[in-house]
Amino acid sequence: MNAADQLRRLWAHAAWADTALRSALERAAGAPPVAVREYAHVLGVEEVWLSRLEQRPPATAVWPELTVAELAGLARRVQAGYTAYLDRLTESDLDRGVPYTNSAGLSFTTPVGDILLQVMLHGQYHRGKVNLLLREAGFAPAPVDFISFVRGVPAATTAGIPPAR
Repeated sequence: MNAADQLRRLWAHAAWADTALRSALERAAGAPPVAVREYAHVLGVEEVWLSRLEQRPPATAVWPELTVAELAGLARRVQAGYTAYLDRLTESDLDRGVPYTNSAGLSFTTPVGDILLQVMLHGQYHRGKVNLLLREAGFAPAPVDFISFVRGVPAATTAGIPPAR
């Protein structure tokens, strides 16, 4: 498998994990607002990085303030955008530098491949935080490990384990 194909696979996992986590938030009536905010951040950052890759203004903030009900629309737009972008991605695109200015006002040029890895890794980090927040509030977390995606079943269960305190 070449690097572009591996990135498409990682995006498929990220989109699957975003959907699973959003479903967990939808089931968790009364989920902590900080968990919803954290998940909105995952989607916001995915959109901001996509806008940089596409060299256009971002359609949302890095920390968008959205309700659980509003998350689905942003998730659909982001997932469709990445799917279209990755469908066009070639192996030679991965080293192409993308100029952008970050949220702190600093300018950078970063290779496409590094941006895409950042998107995948950053999202998984924050999904873990959302799951911890759900567990601490007494709600079931979403099993979003890569191996769960590959196997089609959760890697492990934690039934009966009380929330961390």
